[in-house]
Amino acid sequence: MKKNSLLAFVLLALYACYNQTNNDKQLQARIDSLQTRLADTYKPGFGEFMSSIQIHHAKLWFAGQNQNWKLADFEINEIKESLDDISKYCTDRIESKSLEMIKNPLDSVGNAIQHQNLQQFTSTYVLLTNTCNNCHQQTKHEFNVITIPKTPPVSNQKF
Repeated sequence: MKKNSLLAFVLLALYACYNQTNNDKQLQARIDSLQTRLADTYKPGFGEFMSSIQIHHAKLWFAGQNQNWKLADFEINEIKESLDDISKYCTDRIESKSLEMIKNPLDSVGNAIQHQNLQQFTSTYVLLTNTCNNCHQQTKHEFNVITIPKTPPVSNQKF
């Protein structure tokens, strides 16, 4: 009787080990499949983020100049969100490390927006624009010069 019990226990243990190994293989296959799908998922590149920031930068100017402070606040937050996304999704780019320099000028523009002060907005926007260009210089993208826009980037929006 003892031998039969011992044999049953050993067989049960072997079956449990086999079953666990099989489950481990299935789980690993699922993990591998998900990792492949994740690697193939679209992630915007650094340039896409910067193009988006450039549009928001221009819209920010026209919103501020027209004292549309709600729109200006929206646009500056879109810029901040894009910068956060760069820090999250473009960690492999050396340029991401230089983005810290833009935070103080962004905060200054944000302060002008909160105070609804056109003169302060204009001067801090110039500082922001110059800081963008300083960052481009520092990261060897000096060919990309940002200016204060003269015409709205879109014609289908009231600023």
